[in-house]
Formats: sequence, C-alpha cells, structure tokens
Amino acid sequence: MRLHSPSMSELHAFITAARLGSFTQAAQTLCVTQGAISRAISRLEAHFGQPLMHRNAHGLTLTDTGRRLYEGAQAPLHLIEALSTELRADDRRLRLTLSTVPTLASTWLVPHLPDFHRRHPDIQLTFAAYRRHEDFSGATPDASILFGTPEQWPGCQADYLFGRDVVVICEPGRLAARQAQGRWTTPHGLLEEPLLYHSNSKDNWAKWFAAAGVATDAVTLFNGFDQVSILVRAVMADMGIAVLQRCLVQDELQSGRVAAPFPDLAIRLSRGYHLCAPAQRRDHYALACFRQWLLQTARADLAVTAASSAPRDQAEWKHGVSDQA
Repeated sequence: MRLHSPSMSELHAFITAARLGSFTQAAQTLCVTQGAISRAISRLEAHFGQPLMHRNAHGLTLTDTGRRLYEGAQAPLHLIEALSTELRADDRRLRLTLSTVPTLASTWLVPHLPDFHRRHPDIQLTFAAYRRHEDFSGATPDASILFGTPEQWPGCQADYLFGRDVVVICEPGRLAARQAQGRWTTPHGLLEEPLLYHSNSKDNWAKWFAAAGVATDAVTLFNGFDQVSILVRAVMADMGIAVLQRCLVQDELQSGRVAAPFPDLAIRLSRGYHLCAPAQRRDHYALACFRQWLLQTARADLAVTAASSAPRDQAEWKHGVSDQA
C-alpha cells in the first residue's frame, strides 16, 4: 500500500510553527535552526503540492489547506509524541547515539574510548553518520562533536573541548635543512615555503601570519586537501608545510614524524571542537555521563599538551588571533 502521510519531523515543524505563529519560536521550541523549520515546511508543501502557510510582517497565516492539516494532525501528533516518550524512556537511558567529525574520531576520540567503557560498562555507545551542518532535526544523534563556534548551534548546549590552538608542522628534514641555512629565524621565512592547507580552513594561514606579526598580503597558498589525514601525509612526504589544530597532530609531533618550526609560538583561533546537544536532552543519563567524562578527558589532554609545548621564554611569542569565520 502506498503511504500518503508525510514524515513526523515535517509535521512537528509545521504544527509547532502554526501554533506559535513564528519560525523562530518553533526553532527554539524544537531545538533546531530556523532554516531547518523552513526547509521542513517547504518539503511538506511539496508533498501536498500546495502552500500551507504564508509569512508576512505580522507572523504566519495558514491557508485553508494548512488550517485543515493543523486541526486534523495536532491531537494525533501529540498522542504519538507522548507515547513515544513513554516507550523510549527506559530503553534510551543507557543508550547514547553520537556523531563526530571523522578526523577527530580517528585521531583522538576512539583511542580514548576504552577508558569511557571501563568507567561506564553499562552504557551502549553507537555512532551515527556525521553531518557538518547538524541541526538535530529529524532522525538525529543524541549529541554531536562539531567544529565551529557556539553561535552556530542556537538552542544547543555547546561545551568547548579543544581545537583552538594551531601549530605549523613540517617534515623534520626540511626543518633541519632550513635551520642549517639560517632561513627560519623568524616566521617571515615561512612565506618562501609551499603552504599546504585544509580546504575548509583556507584562511588559517593568513590568521597565523597575522598573529605572528607578518604582513598577510604576501601569503600565497599552494595545495589544498579536504582531509586532515591526507594533509598530514603530504607534510610527511615533504610536499610543503601546514598549519593545523595541535590536538590533531600531537601524536605525530611527539613521535617525530613531523616537526614544529616555531613550537613556542602560541596562536589561538575562536573556532574549536564542541560537544553539542539540544537543550532538552541535558537530563539524558547516558549523555550526562559521556559529557562529564569527555570534558574531564579533554581538560587533562589540554593540560598535558600545554606542559609539553610551554614556551621556553615566557616573554617571547604571546600572540593570539580572533577567528570570526
């Protein structure tokens, strides 16, 4: 039998927006973005082949079809939501679905997870597909580790983990050769090198040089890569130098697979990795346990990293830069 009913997430968006008379208030109530509400209602209108509401300076106005849908779907949708909450309460208490930036998962999170499972053997952790612009609409994870600034996730609890500190890395042989030639005595000398970059953070080189006191009009980028792992491999192959979050290359630095030409130059951007979850899920038991463990582990790692990379001369290199992107 062919089903003619739309999805639950689209109905929730429509009913909530119609009840409150505002996309903005509906987004705040459902802990998603205003864009997610708008897209859901657009899909619903496409499903029925006609408009359901009009937006104007005074708010929202339902069409005749929209009013029929609102009056007919509101009560059943409320009953389904109440029943779903009741049925899932016990089963979900010890289950946590998480999504995360793949690079961070492979380089940092997964190696630390055995400690979480030792501390919380009763919690089942599963991973959902990562969405860069996660808005927690529709079928979503309970929480997601995302990269950016808290303002990007309105209605969410966003806890900073790490990732604001960046460092320049190069192949160790290149560093030894340039030091022997006396060419890397100041950050300005790096302008002569092939500058590799991540395609999602092309402006990091300009921000790094600006914080280091180097004019950015001379910055010319070389090759871009869309994955951090490939970018690091390119540095190890001596294709050029790169600037990356220190937390993503800490193992490579400690093992000597890459080197830092200016390890004492501390530069911090405003973007970083955050654990994000809708405000309504703060009381989720498994999420609360994971959040506490994750924040403690992140703080411990930051302390170790700070100790290992502390400037030898505290009067030297105390730059910072604000990244508003």
